[in-house]
Amino acid sequence: MSVIARLPTETINRIAAGEVVERPSSAIKELVENAIDAGARSIDIQAEMGGLSRIIIEDNGRGMSEIDLPLAVERHATSKLKPQADGTWDLLHIQTLGFRGEALPSMGSVARLNIVSKPADQDGAFAIEVDGGRIAPLRPAAFSRPHGTRVELKDLFYATPARLKFMKTDRAENMAIAEEVKRQAMAHEDVGFTLELDGKRQLRLFAETQGFEGRLKRLAAILGEDFGRNSLLIDQGREGVRLTGYAGLPTFSRGNGQHQYLFVNGRPVRDKLLQGALRGAYADFLARDRHPMAVLYLDIDPQDLDVNVHPAKTEVRFRDPNLVRGLIIGALKHALASAGHRAATTVADQALSGLRPQIAPFQPSLGYQYPTPAPRPAYSLDAPHPNYMPTPAAFMPPPAFMPSGRVEADMVPHYGELAEAIADIELSAPPADTSTQHPLGAARAQIHETYIIAQTTDGLVIVDQHAAHERLVYEQMKTAMAQGHVARQSLLIPEIVDLEPADVSRLMTKQADLDVMGLAIEAFGPSSILVREIPALLGDCDVGALIRDLADDIAEHGQALALKERMAEICGNMACRNSVRAGRRLTGEEMNALLRQMEATPHSGQCNHGRPTYVELKLKDIEKLFGRR
Repeated sequence: MSVIARLPTETINRIAAGEVVERPSSAIKELVENAIDAGARSIDIQAEMGGLSRIIIEDNGRGMSEIDLPLAVERHATSKLKPQADGTWDLLHIQTLGFRGEALPSMGSVARLNIVSKPADQDGAFAIEVDGGRIAPLRPAAFSRPHGTRVELKDLFYATPARLKFMKTDRAENMAIAEEVKRQAMAHEDVGFTLELDGKRQLRLFAETQGFEGRLKRLAAILGEDFGRNSLLIDQGREGVRLTGYAGLPTFSRGNGQHQYLFVNGRPVRDKLLQGALRGAYADFLARDRHPMAVLYLDIDPQDLDVNVHPAKTEVRFRDPNLVRGLIIGALKHALASAGHRAATTVADQALSGLRPQIAPFQPSLGYQYPTPAPRPAYSLDAPHPNYMPTPAAFMPPPAFMPSGRVEADMVPHYGELAEAIADIELSAPPADTSTQHPLGAARAQIHETYIIAQTTDGLVIVDQHAAHERLVYEQMKTAMAQGHVARQSLLIPEIVDLEPADVSRLMTKQADLDVMGLAIEAFGPSSILVREIPALLGDCDVGALIRDLADDIAEHGQALALKERMAEICGNMACRNSVRAGRRLTGEEMNALLRQMEATPHSGQCNHGRPTYVELKLKDIEKLFGRR
């Protein structure tokens, strides 16, 4: 007697449903992708009780005929794959979002499924029902649109009660549905979407024209207008692979990585390789607890991509992952460099929101005697006179700079091992250069000996002198390192680190890259690494822990991020120690020199930790605070 039994079709479909339809948002994803594959340009979505009670999706796609409807609910029946001339079915030229033919029969096996469809060349519509895997006969039905499909999914997972125990609250499921619809809308800006949750309109997006302009409008509608104003255009190609999209400025970062959206050939994906590349591109600009906002679209030849990795189709595999990773990092770094000293506009918005018009507590009379202030005024370019008395603002003369020539010796930074490779930064500029035509304007004052006030043609700029100079020093150190000026220290006794053979192999593939950063390694047998030199910046570090971290990074992200981040952190600390300190009084020439160097230095809009180095306030916004507009 055989102990192996064939599973019934209903059981097979329920097993498949566990992979394809994980939760209500997964069902909506599959149905929306079917509608897009059918050429729909308008998709309406409704969900009740987190999608567990009812889901309705209606589109204006091509529709299905009475012949195709019964086939649509059969497992592994699809219109998206065609046999080749030799009779084989090719999975390497997938041009559609769906292709497996599992979604509809899987849903019908665990819920009550009703499909109404009408093609343009058919007089009437037909409907088919599937209840817990039981298919009802085809019947005529009413359909309001000239063509398209309406799918209703009721009582999701009623046929598999165990699955219901793992569902989250209605609110959590509604949030997952909204997030999934947003991802689909970002991937297809030429498709209009509406979303209703429990009878309330949550989203309405009109179809936009294809291209950068339409895409940015769609992203701004979903992510907010601030994203449109504080993002950088990405458009780079390499060896037939093209990367487009928008990436946020470093100062427009978030506390988690949920605002990173990646699409491959129009398909929303979650890929560790892409996320690692994104992290690597922003490594010099953000602290570990900050994450960039980015929406990236990768277009690649289907032959170089495997989408048949998981039934949910959210994971992909690349034939040449190094090419893709290098393209992403290079494109993002190029865009960030082109931004120059630009900082996020939200910084100014937050500053303005903190300002409130105040009513004067008293009105001074003509005989009022002003009290003697502290020895040093809050705003000054030069040391105060011992008999200084405050003057009413209405009679305050404009500040004037006192020439001072060159900066004092203690302002020149020293870099230890990197001193010979890095030129000293001096804050010197032509004394007469006080034009407000510069992007960051002309310095007018220094307050609290920490912040520089500069006047622009249409507003003012407030600069954190320490954060700004710290970035200038750090960029100079990075330039020196990129040119090969990385000081090394040889280990008196080379250190041997035991690893798994696979980790040794991964590390040796990155041997040349690590050598450029000052880390000299050799294979010492199949399961050990011999370390001869380390970067001098690391000092007395735990070499074994460093090598293991590098092996983990390469395994997870394909990059040696641990060494880069550790060296970047040390360089950042060195730059911080050797920068102009808060509390140091600067002359007018020094302040203007700092502003000019910021304008000429990429990434100077944020410090080494991703915080802004300056805030720009427009004159019209300041006038609103005082009721002048």
